[in-house]
Amino acid sequence: MSEFIYQKDADGIVTITMDMQGPVNSMNQAYMTLLQDTLDRLSTETELTGVVITSAKDTFFAGGDLKWLLAVEKAEQEELYQQVEAMKTNFRRLEQLPVPVVAAINGSALGGGFEICLACNYRLAWQDKSVKVGLPEVGLGLLPGAGGIVRSIHMLGLEKAFPILSQGRPMAPAQAQDLGWIDALVADKANLVSEAKQWIKANADAHQQPWDTKGHKVPGGNANSPRLSGMVAFASAQLQQTTRGLLPAPERILDCAVEATRVDFDTALRIETRQFVELVVHPTAKNIINTMFFNMNKIKGGLSRPADQPKSQVQRLGILGAGMMGQGIAYSAAMAGIRVHLKDLTIEAAEKGKAYSAKVLQKRVDKGRMSAEQMAAVLANIEPTAQDQDLQGCDLIIEAVFERKDLKDKVLQSSQSLLADDGFWGSNTSTLPITQLAEAAAKQENFIGLHFFSPVDKMPLLEIICGANTSDKTLARAFDFALQINKTPIVVNEATGFYTSRVISTKMDEAMQMVAEGHDPILVDNLGKALGFPVGMLTLMDELKLWLPLEINDTQVSMGLRDPGKDPTPEARAMLRSLVEQHNRRGRVEGGGFYDYSEAGKQIWPGLAAWRNANADISHEDMQDRMLFRPIIESLKCLEEGVIKEVADANVGSILGIGAPLWTGGYLQFVNTYGKDKFIARCKELAGRYGDRFAPPKVLFERDTFM
Repeated sequence: MSEFIYQKDADGIVTITMDMQGPVNSMNQAYMTLLQDTLDRLSTETELTGVVITSAKDTFFAGGDLKWLLAVEKAEQEELYQQVEAMKTNFRRLEQLPVPVVAAINGSALGGGFEICLACNYRLAWQDKSVKVGLPEVGLGLLPGAGGIVRSIHMLGLEKAFPILSQGRPMAPAQAQDLGWIDALVADKANLVSEAKQWIKANADAHQQPWDTKGHKVPGGNANSPRLSGMVAFASAQLQQTTRGLLPAPERILDCAVEATRVDFDTALRIETRQFVELVVHPTAKNIINTMFFNMNKIKGGLSRPADQPKSQVQRLGILGAGMMGQGIAYSAAMAGIRVHLKDLTIEAAEKGKAYSAKVLQKRVDKGRMSAEQMAAVLANIEPTAQDQDLQGCDLIIEAVFERKDLKDKVLQSSQSLLADDGFWGSNTSTLPITQLAEAAAKQENFIGLHFFSPVDKMPLLEIICGANTSDKTLARAFDFALQINKTPIVVNEATGFYTSRVISTKMDEAMQMVAEGHDPILVDNLGKALGFPVGMLTLMDELKLWLPLEINDTQVSMGLRDPGKDPTPEARAMLRSLVEQHNRRGRVEGGGFYDYSEAGKQIWPGLAAWRNANADISHEDMQDRMLFRPIIESLKCLEEGVIKEVADANVGSILGIGAPLWTGGYLQFVNTYGKDKFIARCKELAGRYGDRFAPPKVLFERDTFM
């Protein structure tokens, strides 16, 4: 019992302090044994007056052991079902003890950790900004499987609980108290257990859960009631629109929530277990868990950071260019407490860049997520300027000017002397070669690419690009800066388009190629969206501006980085050039592109009829696989060529930066659950029908898995 410290005081109150082996308490097989043994001991305890459950860790409980769940295969489904049911039986034993049980929540309690709390009669939480509670399993492709859905429905009702369960956002203790999940807050962590004991002494009879009380009804009523049945129908339709049927967890959460209002409590718990177990073995959950938990933790733990370099922080940041990218970088840095010097050609332009931060921050204030004083403190970190000397001595200068080599060279030559002696230079470029950009640098080893994504204040990814002469010290400092401003850094080596820009273009090129071949553009766009991409590829092209990929292509051709005779989708390029140069179709903000836009909505541009071919006919499956397999194949080539060194960087980068469907787990993880041999066979099929761009890369034959 060394992992659950069991202490009974003179008043008959037992305090169980969870202190499992390892840095956190987690819901694994060892936990199940500890829970069983603890309940056996409590059930034989004499003169017991109450139970307090707390933790010896900084985190109350970290939730389920995802490594264990990830390893569960379909053949082990029934065994997992029995294990989860046994644990839930012990939760029922806990909440049916003849004495009050209190959860003294001294740190974050998420997922299974919060489900422990819900099985207690009273929940007391430390009110601190470090503490989060909730049931975020949906974000990993799972559902709360230890009673979280059923107890939430019986506590809050379907209408109130379902949005919280389906969104899975962790919340502060005060928010959870307003919701009804938390009963009381404690300002001083040291007083948690003593206040829990005081509540037990004052509420000796409060040992029965509402759902075990005679006459209990689910708040708000049964899902079959006229009012709730309409809400359920609407929620179901909304989920279908949001997930497109590709993410099963939210739909199963709705099923469990609805059933919890219709059947008795214990039957609802069994339904929840069955749905949970089926999700655990589902490929979608395995993909999401692998990438959004394990890969993400590897990245943030420094997987691609030179380990021998000391940790660093940027104190003063200079930004050259206060446009869309520069102002977003300024906001992110100022939020992290960094002093920012935001420079543009005129003070008016620089002030306008700062005004963007004021606008974003005001929205946070209006939503109650920030005080006016906090907003003022963040804005005080940004100093607009038109004077070079204001950037003198900055630890880091980022140029965020337009994507032209001559302009970036000019900015570097005129401003690099402003850096501190040990400072480093970052170029916010999405496509231009870092080694070539660094040629004008006095210290090429201190030059690195920092590719931010738009809008910077919302997009969590930062692609760090190493040039041929970038030092490990500079890479480590760039990596630390990314974490400092709360971005997820992926590290790539130099190649045309790097990783993200090179890969994102393939799915759009393939969609345009199909339109150029004569296929229905609306069908192409809708099939892309049905795959789980945020929007259809033609819609995405309109948002990004049609002329931009042409300009990037022409720049790369002029620099000798691309051979126009080896374009894998030449018909797409020719059509795009015709749209821009002959028809002035430049994108949504410039009057229209593939679509015409009006207050009534968008309509496909009639001029695309010139490319329609009534005889063009391929299966919907082929159309979708062409758009999905192209970026996956390109990601494999990036791994093969050393552009990407770590699989985790490719997976996380593809989801956070370039819209890979979440259900895939990222472009390389998809191959694992699709099956490597099956993937190779499908590549060969597509290559035979549509061209060598679909040929399976060599790396597929050199590796067994992509983990």
